[in-house]
Amino acid sequence: MDQENIIIALKNITVEFDGEKVLDDLSLTIRDGEFVTLLGSSGCGKTTTLRIIAGFLEPDSGELFLNGKNMHGVPPHKREVNTIFQRYALFPHYNVYENIAYGLRVRKVPEAEIKERVTEMLRLVNLQGFEKRGVTRLSGGQQQRVAIARALVLRPKVLLLDEPLAALDLKLRKDMQNELKNIQKQMGITFIFVTHDQEEALSMSDTVVVMNEGKIQQIGSPIDIYNEPQNAFVADFIGESNIIDGVMKADYQASFAGHTFSCLDAGFAPGEEVDVVIRPEDVDIVAPEKGMLQGTVTSVTFLGVHFEIIVDIHGFKWMIQTTDEHKVDEKVGLFIEPDAIHVMKKSKYSGQFGDYSSYSDEIDTLNVLDEEDEEE
Repeated sequence: MDQENIIIALKNITVEFDGEKVLDDLSLTIRDGEFVTLLGSSGCGKTTTLRIIAGFLEPDSGELFLNGKNMHGVPPHKREVNTIFQRYALFPHYNVYENIAYGLRVRKVPEAEIKERVTEMLRLVNLQGFEKRGVTRLSGGQQQRVAIARALVLRPKVLLLDEPLAALDLKLRKDMQNELKNIQKQMGITFIFVTHDQEEALSMSDTVVVMNEGKIQQIGSPIDIYNEPQNAFVADFIGESNIIDGVMKADYQASFAGHTFSCLDAGFAPGEEVDVVIRPEDVDIVAPEKGMLQGTVTSVTFLGVHFEIIVDIHGFKWMIQTTDEHKVDEKVGLFIEPDAIHVMKKSKYSGQFGDYSSYSDEIDTLNVLDEEDEEE
């Protein structure tokens, strides 16, 4: 990687709370102008990472460099970084203009320049004409835009965003995702975005950093993370995945579910046990005699764009997403192309994910409860 282009470098960062490692020897480099998303479930360490970059927290060990300078002991207000939180913390007694101008006034920027920079920000976040509006009279999306403008008017090198869209409804979230990405492109500054929402991460980012248990599980483009997960945790966390125990018979030959398949993977030892990932949308349901595998449909859920179908094959429940309707108890075949098969090395997460038995059991339980309610 071009060292001159790196704006943030975290090196061997460890943080412990009450004797438990929240970040475990974490190292990460981020390029100037990149939109990076830290993705993971609650407690994975993503917000702690953000707080270290912002200067709100000092690591127990390890170093943080911003633009090549060691940030040890440098307070938040002396870092070229700004943060937007889930709670926007706008000043309720100020109007839109004064909220955006606040940081510039603290820095004693001349009034003419304040007006020029606030006007530029209002245009950037599509709030022209709202200058005198009280922030308490704004919608959630408009308040979000004011928070973005207030942070960006200070021209930070890096903008940190800690789940800033979590409080918005679904449609507004999607609108703001597009808007944030456009703003980042126009400004050309580094955005580091924290979320637990996989779709949000995939749709917005140049680079996704998948985290779990204080460690980075994988770093890559959204397409790479989705198509080439490195372990069962990533495969399961990013979208739905069928993850099956398999054996590499030889290069380009993977055996699982009682059948040997051609695949595109090589470099494993002959006979090596592996995890095999197959995405639900990459499986074709065919007549039983035309399938490489045969099974029985145990559950059908209509999701508008497609059906989510659970198929039992030798006790392992597969999920298939298809636009074709099938019926419960129908005998079906599965056809799987070589490029739909992704082979991964075994990891500590092997065997924990990828079988939809619990999924169908939950539906069965709900159905039983519904029937009991009807009987009452």
